[in-house]
Amino acid sequence: MADSDSDLTRATATAGSRGAIPPSRMALLFTVMLVTAAGNTAMQSVMPSIGTALGVADVWISLAYSWSALLWVVCAPFWARRSDQRGRKAMMALGLVGFIISMLLCGLALYAGLSGWLSAVWALIAFAAARSLYGGFGSAAPPAVQAYVASRTPRAERTQALSLIASSFGLGTVIGPALAPLMVLPLLGLTGPFICFALIGVVALVLLRWRLPNDEPQFAARGQAAPYSSGSGAPSDPQAALDPDDDGETGGEAGGESPRLGWLDPRLRPWVFAGFFGGHAQAMVLGISGFLVLDRLGLRDTPAEGAGPVGLVLMSGAIATLLAQWGLIPRFDLGPRAATLWGITTAAFGTIVLGIADDLHLIALGYAIASLGFGLFRPGTTAGTSLAVTRAEQGQASGIVASLAGASYIYAPALGVWLYGHSDWLGFGLIVALCAAVLVHGWFALQADGDLTRERS
Repeated sequence: MADSDSDLTRATATAGSRGAIPPSRMALLFTVMLVTAAGNTAMQSVMPSIGTALGVADVWISLAYSWSALLWVVCAPFWARRSDQRGRKAMMALGLVGFIISMLLCGLALYAGLSGWLSAVWALIAFAAARSLYGGFGSAAPPAVQAYVASRTPRAERTQALSLIASSFGLGTVIGPALAPLMVLPLLGLTGPFICFALIGVVALVLLRWRLPNDEPQFAARGQAAPYSSGSGAPSDPQAALDPDDDGETGGEAGGESPRLGWLDPRLRPWVFAGFFGGHAQAMVLGISGFLVLDRLGLRDTPAEGAGPVGLVLMSGAIATLLAQWGLIPRFDLGPRAATLWGITTAAFGTIVLGIADDLHLIALGYAIASLGFGLFRPGTTAGTSLAVTRAEQGQASGIVASLAGASYIYAPALGVWLYGHSDWLGFGLIVALCAAVLVHGWFALQADGDLTRERS
Protein backbone atom coordinates (compact mmCIF):
# COMPACT_ATOMS: atom_id res chain seq x y z
CA MET A 1 0.00 0.00 0.00
CA ALA A 2 2.87 2.31 0.80
CA ASP A 3 4.36 1.66 -2.62
CA SER A 4 1.00 2.41 -4.22
CA ASP A 5 0.78 5.68 -2.34
CA SER A 6 4.28 6.64 -3.45
CA ASP A 7 3.32 5.94 -7.05
CA LEU A 8 0.35 8.24 -6.70
CA THR A 9 2.52 10.90 -5.13
CA ARG A 10 4.82 10.73 -8.16
CA ALA A 11 1.82 11.35 -10.41
CA THR A 12 1.28 14.71 -8.76
CA ALA A 13 4.95 15.47 -8.32
CA THR A 14 5.68 15.17 -12.02
CA ALA A 15 3.66 18.26 -12.71
CA GLY A 16 5.36 19.93 -9.80
CA SER A 17 8.73 19.29 -11.36
CA ARG A 18 7.73 21.80 -14.03
CA GLY A 19 6.56 24.32 -11.50
CA ALA A 20 3.01 23.16 -12.14
CA ILE A 21 0.61 21.74 -9.55
CA PRO A 22 1.77 21.55 -5.94
CA PRO A 23 0.34 18.65 -3.88
CA SER A 24 -1.78 21.03 -1.78
CA ARG A 25 -3.40 22.40 -4.92
CA MET A 26 -3.97 18.93 -6.33
CA ALA A 27 -5.68 18.03 -3.05
CA LEU A 28 -8.04 20.97 -3.48
CA LEU A 29 -8.93 19.91 -7.03
CA PHE A 30 -9.45 16.39 -5.70
CA THR A 31 -11.83 17.74 -3.05
CA VAL A 32 -13.95 19.62 -5.58
CA MET A 33 -14.56 16.43 -7.54
CA LEU A 34 -14.97 14.28 -4.44
CA VAL A 35 -17.78 16.39 -2.96
CA THR A 36 -19.88 16.32 -6.12
CA ALA A 37 -19.27 12.59 -6.59
CA ALA A 38 -20.19 11.80 -2.98
CA GLY A 39 -23.35 13.88 -3.17
CA ASN A 40 -24.50 12.32 -6.42
CA THR A 41 -23.83 8.77 -5.24
CA ALA A 42 -25.57 9.41 -1.93
CA MET A 43 -28.56 10.57 -3.95
CA GLN A 44 -28.45 7.46 -6.14
CA SER A 45 -28.37 5.21 -3.09
CA VAL A 46 -31.66 6.60 -1.75
CA MET A 47 -33.53 7.28 -5.00
CA PRO A 48 -34.77 3.67 -5.51
CA SER A 49 -36.28 3.77 -2.01
CA ILE A 50 -37.74 7.25 -2.60
CA GLY A 51 -39.28 6.12 -5.88
CA THR A 52 -40.82 3.07 -4.23
CA ALA A 53 -42.18 5.19 -1.37
CA LEU A 54 -43.73 7.59 -3.89
CA GLY A 55 -45.23 4.69 -5.82
CA VAL A 56 -43.42 5.66 -9.03
CA ALA A 57 -42.37 3.03 -11.59
CA ASP A 58 -38.63 2.34 -11.66
CA VAL A 59 -38.18 3.49 -15.23
CA TRP A 60 -39.56 6.96 -14.41
CA ILE A 61 -37.02 7.37 -11.62
CA SER A 62 -34.28 6.65 -14.16
CA LEU A 63 -35.80 8.99 -16.74
CA ALA A 64 -35.87 11.83 -14.20
CA TYR A 65 -32.11 12.17 -14.79
CA SER A 66 -32.40 12.32 -18.58
CA TRP A 67 -32.99 16.06 -19.03
CA SER A 68 -30.09 16.84 -16.73
CA ALA A 69 -27.83 14.47 -18.68
CA LEU A 70 -28.87 16.03 -21.99
CA LEU A 71 -28.04 19.48 -20.66
CA TRP A 72 -24.68 18.14 -19.51
CA VAL A 73 -23.89 16.95 -23.04
CA VAL A 74 -24.76 20.35 -24.50
CA CYS A 75 -23.23 22.56 -21.81
CA ALA A 76 -20.00 20.75 -20.88
CA PRO A 77 -18.15 21.65 -24.12
CA PHE A 78 -19.36 25.26 -23.81
CA TRP A 79 -18.04 25.57 -20.26
CA ALA A 80 -14.80 23.85 -21.29
CA ARG A 81 -14.20 26.48 -23.99
CA ARG A 82 -15.22 29.15 -21.51
CA SER A 83 -12.58 27.90 -19.08
CA ASP A 84 -9.93 28.53 -21.75
CA GLN A 85 -10.99 32.18 -21.79
CA ARG A 86 -12.04 32.91 -18.20
CA GLY A 87 -9.84 30.53 -16.28
CA ARG A 88 -10.38 27.11 -14.71
CA LYS A 89 -11.09 28.40 -11.21
CA ALA A 90 -14.14 30.40 -12.27
CA MET A 91 -15.67 27.36 -14.00
CA MET A 92 -14.97 25.11 -11.00
CA ALA A 93 -16.76 27.61 -8.77
CA LEU A 94 -19.71 27.81 -11.17
CA GLY A 95 -19.96 24.02 -11.19
CA LEU A 96 -20.03 23.86 -7.40
CA VAL A 97 -22.75 26.53 -7.25
CA GLY A 98 -24.83 24.50 -9.70
CA PHE A 99 -24.32 21.38 -7.58
CA ILE A 100 -25.29 23.14 -4.33
CA ILE A 101 -28.48 24.74 -5.63
CA SER A 102 -29.51 21.58 -7.47
CA MET A 103 -29.07 19.33 -4.43
CA LEU A 104 -30.98 21.74 -2.21
CA LEU A 105 -33.93 22.10 -4.58
CA CYS A 106 -34.01 18.35 -5.37
CA GLY A 107 -34.23 17.61 -1.65
CA LEU A 108 -37.03 20.11 -1.14
CA ALA A 109 -39.03 18.77 -4.10
CA LEU A 110 -38.80 15.17 -2.93
CA TYR A 111 -39.55 16.15 0.67
CA ALA A 112 -42.75 17.83 -0.54
CA GLY A 113 -43.69 14.66 -2.39
CA LEU A 114 -42.97 12.30 0.51
CA SER A 115 -44.87 14.61 2.89
CA GLY A 116 -47.93 14.63 0.64
CA TRP A 117 -47.71 18.32 -0.23
CA LEU A 118 -47.16 17.43 -3.89
CA SER A 119 -48.42 14.46 -5.86
CA ALA A 120 -45.80 11.90 -6.87
CA VAL A 121 -45.92 13.10 -10.48
CA TRP A 122 -45.37 16.76 -9.63
CA ALA A 123 -42.66 15.91 -7.12
CA LEU A 124 -40.80 13.96 -9.78
CA ILE A 125 -41.22 16.77 -12.33
CA ALA A 126 -39.91 19.28 -9.78
CA PHE A 127 -37.00 16.95 -9.03
CA ALA A 128 -36.13 16.66 -12.73
CA ALA A 129 -36.27 20.45 -13.13
CA ALA A 130 -34.01 21.00 -10.12
CA ARG A 131 -31.65 18.29 -11.28
CA SER A 132 -31.31 20.09 -14.61
CA LEU A 133 -29.41 22.85 -12.81
CA TYR A 134 -26.66 20.32 -12.17
CA GLY A 135 -26.60 19.33 -15.84
CA GLY A 136 -26.58 22.94 -16.98
CA PHE A 137 -24.16 24.50 -14.51
CA GLY A 138 -22.59 21.62 -12.57
CA SER A 139 -21.06 20.50 -15.87
CA ALA A 140 -18.66 23.45 -15.68
CA ALA A 141 -16.47 21.91 -12.97
CA PRO A 142 -15.23 18.50 -14.26
CA PRO A 143 -13.83 19.71 -17.61
CA ALA A 144 -12.17 22.65 -15.86
CA VAL A 145 -10.48 20.36 -13.35
CA GLN A 146 -9.41 17.90 -16.05
CA ALA A 147 -8.05 20.65 -18.29
CA TYR A 148 -6.22 22.24 -15.35
CA VAL A 149 -4.43 18.95 -14.66
CA ALA A 150 -3.94 17.79 -18.25
CA SER A 151 -2.45 21.04 -19.50
CA ARG A 152 0.10 21.03 -16.65
CA THR A 153 1.18 17.38 -16.77
CA PRO A 154 3.84 15.73 -18.99
CA ARG A 155 2.45 13.27 -21.53
CA ALA A 156 4.19 10.21 -20.05
CA GLU A 157 2.58 10.84 -16.66
CA ARG A 158 -0.83 12.06 -17.76
CA THR A 159 -2.66 8.74 -17.39
CA GLN A 160 -1.61 8.51 -13.75
CA ALA A 161 -2.38 12.17 -13.03
CA LEU A 162 -5.83 11.98 -14.60
CA SER A 163 -6.37 8.65 -12.87
CA LEU A 164 -5.69 10.38 -9.56
CA ILE A 165 -8.34 13.00 -10.33
CA ALA A 166 -10.72 10.31 -11.58
CA SER A 167 -10.22 8.42 -8.33
CA SER A 168 -11.85 11.33 -6.52
CA PHE A 169 -15.08 10.04 -8.01
CA GLY A 170 -14.22 6.59 -6.68
CA LEU A 171 -13.56 7.88 -3.20
CA GLY A 172 -16.71 9.99 -3.40
CA THR A 173 -18.74 6.92 -4.27
CA VAL A 174 -17.39 5.26 -1.12
CA ILE A 175 -18.15 8.23 1.08
CA GLY A 176 -21.57 9.02 -0.41
CA PRO A 177 -23.29 5.67 0.18
CA ALA A 178 -21.53 5.30 3.55
CA LEU A 179 -22.86 8.64 4.79
CA ALA A 180 -26.29 8.48 3.12
CA PRO A 181 -27.92 6.18 5.74
CA LEU A 182 -26.49 8.37 8.52
CA MET A 183 -28.03 11.43 6.86
CA VAL A 184 -31.53 9.94 6.81
CA LEU A 185 -32.49 12.20 9.73
CA PRO A 186 -35.75 12.13 11.70
CA LEU A 187 -36.98 15.45 10.34
CA LEU A 188 -35.72 15.19 6.76
CA GLY A 189 -36.14 11.45 6.23
CA LEU A 190 -34.82 10.06 2.94
CA THR A 191 -34.13 13.59 1.66
CA GLY A 192 -31.53 14.24 4.35
CA PRO A 193 -28.53 13.40 2.11
CA PHE A 194 -29.60 16.09 -0.37
CA ILE A 195 -29.62 18.87 2.23
CA CYS A 196 -26.45 17.70 3.98
CA PHE A 197 -24.40 17.51 0.79
CA ALA A 198 -25.63 20.92 -0.30
CA LEU A 199 -24.09 22.27 2.92
CA ILE A 200 -20.87 20.32 2.34
CA GLY A 201 -20.74 21.81 -1.16
CA VAL A 202 -20.84 25.29 0.36
CA VAL A 203 -17.74 24.45 2.42
CA ALA A 204 -15.93 23.15 -0.69
CA LEU A 205 -16.85 26.32 -2.59
CA VAL A 206 -15.43 28.54 0.15
CA LEU A 207 -12.17 26.53 0.18
CA LEU A 208 -11.89 26.74 -3.60
CA ARG A 209 -12.39 30.51 -3.70
CA TRP A 210 -9.99 31.00 -0.81
CA ARG A 211 -7.17 28.58 -1.55
CA LEU A 212 -6.88 28.18 -5.34
CA PRO A 213 -5.00 31.08 -6.98
CA ASN A 214 -6.91 33.04 -9.56
CA ASP A 215 -6.00 32.00 -13.10
CA GLU A 216 -8.31 34.34 -15.00
CA PRO A 217 -6.47 36.22 -17.79
CA GLN A 218 -5.75 39.71 -16.55
CA PHE A 219 -5.51 41.53 -19.90
CA ALA A 220 -8.15 41.77 -22.59
CA ALA A 221 -7.37 41.34 -26.28
CA ARG A 222 -9.59 43.38 -28.61
CA GLY A 223 -12.41 43.44 -26.13
CA GLN A 224 -12.43 39.68 -25.52
CA ALA A 225 -10.97 37.52 -22.81
CA ALA A 226 -7.37 36.79 -23.76
CA PRO A 227 -5.90 33.29 -23.70
CA TYR A 228 -2.88 32.63 -21.55
CA SER A 229 -0.27 33.10 -24.30
CA SER A 230 1.04 36.22 -25.95
CA GLY A 231 0.30 34.90 -29.43
CA SER A 232 -3.24 36.27 -29.43
CA GLY A 233 -2.65 39.78 -28.21
CA ALA A 234 -1.83 39.25 -24.55
CA PRO A 235 1.27 40.92 -23.10
CA SER A 236 4.53 39.65 -24.49
CA ASP A 237 5.59 38.61 -21.00
CA PRO A 238 3.50 35.51 -20.27
CA GLN A 239 3.89 36.01 -16.54
CA ALA A 240 2.08 39.34 -16.78
CA ALA A 241 -1.13 37.63 -17.79
CA LEU A 242 -1.18 35.50 -14.67
CA ASP A 243 -2.14 36.16 -11.13
CA PRO A 244 1.04 36.92 -9.18
CA ASP A 245 0.21 34.14 -6.77
CA ASP A 246 -0.14 31.54 -9.51
CA ASP A 247 3.50 30.49 -9.46
CA GLY A 248 3.98 31.37 -13.10
CA GLU A 249 1.82 28.53 -14.38
CA THR A 250 1.19 28.77 -18.07
CA GLY A 251 -0.03 25.24 -18.35
CA GLY A 252 1.59 24.91 -21.72
CA GLU A 253 -1.42 26.46 -23.37
CA ALA A 254 0.61 28.36 -25.90
CA GLY A 255 -0.37 29.71 -29.26
CA GLY A 256 -3.57 31.22 -30.58
CA GLU A 257 -7.05 29.86 -30.19
CA SER A 258 -7.18 26.26 -31.43
CA PRO A 259 -9.69 25.12 -34.05
CA ARG A 260 -12.83 23.75 -32.47
CA LEU A 261 -12.67 20.02 -31.80
CA GLY A 262 -15.54 17.73 -32.67
CA TRP A 263 -16.49 14.23 -31.60
CA LEU A 264 -15.61 12.95 -35.10
CA ASP A 265 -12.13 14.48 -35.21
CA PRO A 266 -9.96 11.66 -36.65
CA ARG A 267 -7.60 11.81 -33.67
CA LEU A 268 -10.44 11.43 -31.18
CA ARG A 269 -12.85 9.14 -33.04
CA PRO A 270 -11.59 5.79 -31.65
CA TRP A 271 -11.60 7.12 -28.08
CA VAL A 272 -15.02 8.72 -28.51
CA PHE A 273 -16.44 5.39 -29.73
CA ALA A 274 -15.00 3.55 -26.74
CA GLY A 275 -16.06 6.22 -24.25
CA PHE A 276 -19.59 6.48 -25.67
CA PHE A 277 -20.54 2.81 -25.75
CA GLY A 278 -18.53 1.81 -22.69
CA GLY A 279 -20.10 4.72 -20.84
CA HIS A 280 -23.55 3.48 -21.79
CA ALA A 281 -22.72 0.07 -20.37
CA GLN A 282 -21.54 1.64 -17.11
CA ALA A 283 -24.65 3.82 -16.86
CA MET A 284 -26.90 0.80 -17.33
CA VAL A 285 -25.13 -1.14 -14.57
CA LEU A 286 -25.53 1.78 -12.18
CA GLY A 287 -29.18 2.28 -13.17
CA ILE A 288 -30.12 -1.34 -12.61
CA SER A 289 -28.13 -2.05 -9.44
CA GLY A 290 -30.33 -0.26 -6.89
CA PHE A 291 -33.54 -1.85 -8.14
CA LEU A 292 -31.80 -5.24 -8.36
CA VAL A 293 -31.01 -5.04 -4.64
CA LEU A 294 -34.62 -4.22 -3.72
CA ASP A 295 -35.96 -7.07 -5.88
CA ARG A 296 -33.58 -9.87 -4.95
CA LEU A 297 -33.55 -9.05 -1.24
CA GLY A 298 -37.36 -8.69 -1.14
CA LEU A 299 -37.36 -5.06 0.06
CA ARG A 300 -40.03 -3.61 -2.21
CA ASP A 301 -42.57 -3.55 0.61
CA THR A 302 -40.15 -1.81 3.02
CA PRO A 303 -38.32 0.73 0.82
CA ALA A 304 -36.88 2.68 3.75
CA GLU A 305 -34.82 -0.41 4.60
CA GLY A 306 -33.32 -0.48 1.11
CA ALA A 307 -30.99 2.50 1.51
CA GLY A 308 -28.53 0.50 3.63
CA PRO A 309 -28.10 -2.54 1.33
CA VAL A 310 -28.03 -0.38 -1.80
CA GLY A 311 -25.39 1.80 -0.16
CA LEU A 312 -23.29 -1.27 0.71
CA VAL A 313 -23.37 -2.47 -2.89
CA LEU A 314 -22.40 0.96 -4.23
CA MET A 315 -19.62 1.15 -1.64
CA SER A 316 -18.23 -2.21 -2.74
CA GLY A 317 -18.09 -0.91 -6.29
CA ALA A 318 -16.47 2.33 -5.18
CA ILE A 319 -13.75 0.54 -3.25
CA ALA A 320 -13.03 -1.61 -6.30
CA THR A 321 -12.82 1.56 -8.42
CA LEU A 322 -10.27 2.99 -6.00
CA LEU A 323 -8.28 -0.24 -6.19
CA ALA A 324 -8.13 0.19 -9.96
CA GLN A 325 -7.20 3.86 -9.95
CA TRP A 326 -4.99 4.03 -6.87
CA GLY A 327 -3.44 0.58 -7.15
CA LEU A 328 -3.56 -1.17 -10.52
CA ILE A 329 -2.97 1.76 -12.89
CA PRO A 330 0.12 3.15 -11.11
CA ARG A 331 1.40 -0.29 -10.04
CA PHE A 332 1.41 -1.74 -13.54
CA ASP A 333 1.97 1.63 -15.25
CA LEU A 334 -1.03 1.04 -17.49
CA GLY A 335 -1.33 3.27 -20.52
CA PRO A 336 -4.63 4.43 -22.02
CA ARG A 337 -5.07 1.50 -24.41
CA ALA A 338 -4.18 -1.18 -21.88
CA ALA A 339 -6.41 0.35 -19.19
CA THR A 340 -9.31 0.64 -21.62
CA LEU A 341 -9.15 -2.92 -22.96
CA TRP A 342 -8.44 -4.67 -19.65
CA GLY A 343 -11.08 -2.53 -17.98
CA ILE A 344 -13.92 -3.25 -20.42
CA THR A 345 -13.14 -6.99 -20.31
CA THR A 346 -13.28 -7.04 -16.51
CA ALA A 347 -16.50 -5.00 -16.54
CA ALA A 348 -18.18 -7.54 -18.81
CA PHE A 349 -17.24 -10.40 -16.49
CA GLY A 350 -18.51 -8.50 -13.44
CA THR A 351 -21.82 -7.83 -15.21
CA ILE A 352 -22.30 -11.56 -15.78
CA VAL A 353 -21.69 -12.24 -12.07
CA LEU A 354 -24.15 -9.48 -11.15
CA GLY A 355 -26.76 -10.98 -13.46
CA ILE A 356 -26.73 -14.35 -11.66
CA ALA A 357 -26.41 -12.95 -8.12
CA ASP A 358 -29.26 -13.77 -5.73
CA ASP A 359 -27.98 -12.56 -2.36
CA LEU A 360 -26.32 -9.42 -1.03
CA HIS A 361 -22.82 -10.93 -0.96
CA LEU A 362 -22.86 -12.05 -4.59
CA ILE A 363 -24.56 -8.83 -5.76
CA ALA A 364 -21.82 -6.79 -4.05
CA LEU A 365 -19.12 -9.02 -5.54
CA GLY A 366 -20.47 -8.76 -9.08
CA TYR A 367 -20.92 -5.01 -8.83
CA ALA A 368 -17.39 -4.67 -7.41
CA ILE A 369 -15.84 -6.62 -10.30
CA ALA A 370 -17.76 -4.56 -12.84
CA SER A 371 -16.73 -1.35 -11.07
CA LEU A 372 -13.09 -2.48 -11.01
CA GLY A 373 -13.29 -2.80 -14.78
CA PHE A 374 -14.94 0.56 -15.30
CA GLY A 375 -12.42 2.05 -12.86
CA LEU A 376 -9.70 1.05 -15.33
CA PHE A 377 -11.73 1.89 -18.42
CA ARG A 378 -12.70 5.49 -17.55
CA PRO A 379 -9.16 6.85 -16.87
CA GLY A 380 -7.96 4.97 -19.94
CA THR A 381 -10.39 6.66 -22.33
CA THR A 382 -9.97 10.02 -20.59
CA ALA A 383 -6.18 9.92 -20.87
CA GLY A 384 -6.36 8.61 -24.44
CA THR A 385 -8.57 11.53 -25.46
CA SER A 386 -6.21 13.97 -23.75
CA LEU A 387 -3.08 12.50 -25.31
CA ALA A 388 -4.58 12.41 -28.79
CA VAL A 389 -4.61 16.22 -29.03
CA THR A 390 -2.19 19.06 -28.36
CA ARG A 391 -1.68 20.77 -25.02
CA ALA A 392 -3.47 23.87 -26.30
CA GLU A 393 -6.57 21.77 -27.03
CA GLN A 394 -6.91 20.29 -23.54
CA GLY A 395 -9.86 22.48 -22.57
CA GLN A 396 -11.88 21.33 -25.57
CA ALA A 397 -10.81 17.70 -25.11
CA SER A 398 -11.95 17.75 -21.50
CA GLY A 399 -15.28 19.18 -22.63
CA ILE A 400 -15.74 16.26 -25.02
CA VAL A 401 -14.92 13.79 -22.24
CA ALA A 402 -17.46 15.41 -19.92
CA SER A 403 -20.02 15.54 -22.73
CA LEU A 404 -19.54 11.84 -23.42
CA ALA A 405 -20.09 11.08 -19.74
CA GLY A 406 -23.34 13.02 -19.78
CA ALA A 407 -24.51 11.36 -23.01
CA SER A 408 -24.28 8.00 -21.27
CA TYR A 409 -26.98 9.04 -18.80
CA ILE A 410 -29.56 10.56 -21.15
CA TYR A 411 -31.40 7.30 -21.78
CA ALA A 412 -29.07 4.38 -20.97
CA PRO A 413 -30.07 3.96 -17.28
CA ALA A 414 -33.78 4.11 -18.17
CA LEU A 415 -33.29 1.69 -21.07
CA GLY A 416 -31.40 -0.71 -18.82
CA VAL A 417 -34.06 -0.55 -16.12
CA TRP A 418 -36.85 -0.99 -18.69
CA LEU A 419 -35.18 -4.07 -20.19
CA TYR A 420 -34.42 -5.41 -16.71
CA GLY A 421 -38.09 -4.97 -15.80
CA HIS A 422 -39.05 -7.24 -18.72
CA SER A 423 -36.24 -9.76 -18.33
CA ASP A 424 -33.09 -9.75 -16.24
CA TRP A 425 -31.03 -11.08 -19.10
CA LEU A 426 -32.25 -8.53 -21.62
CA GLY A 427 -30.72 -5.79 -19.48
CA PHE A 428 -27.52 -7.60 -18.57
CA GLY A 429 -27.15 -9.11 -22.05
CA LEU A 430 -27.14 -5.67 -23.67
CA ILE A 431 -24.48 -4.45 -21.22
CA VAL A 432 -22.19 -7.38 -22.01
CA ALA A 433 -22.76 -6.87 -25.75
CA LEU A 434 -21.73 -3.21 -25.47
CA CYS A 435 -18.58 -4.18 -23.58
CA ALA A 436 -17.75 -6.76 -26.26
CA ALA A 437 -18.21 -4.17 -29.01
CA VAL A 438 -15.84 -1.76 -27.27
CA LEU A 439 -13.27 -4.53 -26.78
CA VAL A 440 -13.27 -5.58 -30.45
CA HIS A 441 -13.21 -1.99 -31.69
CA GLY A 442 -10.49 -0.96 -29.25
CA TRP A 443 -8.29 -3.91 -30.07
CA PHE A 444 -8.01 -2.78 -33.69
CA ALA A 445 -8.53 0.99 -33.51
CA LEU A 446 -6.93 2.40 -30.35
CA GLN A 447 -3.45 3.83 -30.72
CA ALA A 448 -0.58 2.03 -29.00
CA ASP A 449 0.41 3.35 -25.57
CA GLY A 450 4.01 3.92 -26.57
CA ASP A 451 2.97 6.24 -29.38
CA LEU A 452 0.48 8.12 -27.23
CA THR A 453 2.76 8.81 -24.30
CA ARG A 454 5.81 9.85 -26.31
CA GLU A 455 6.75 13.46 -25.62
CA ARG A 456 6.27 15.76 -28.60
CA SER A 457 8.17 18.90 -29.44
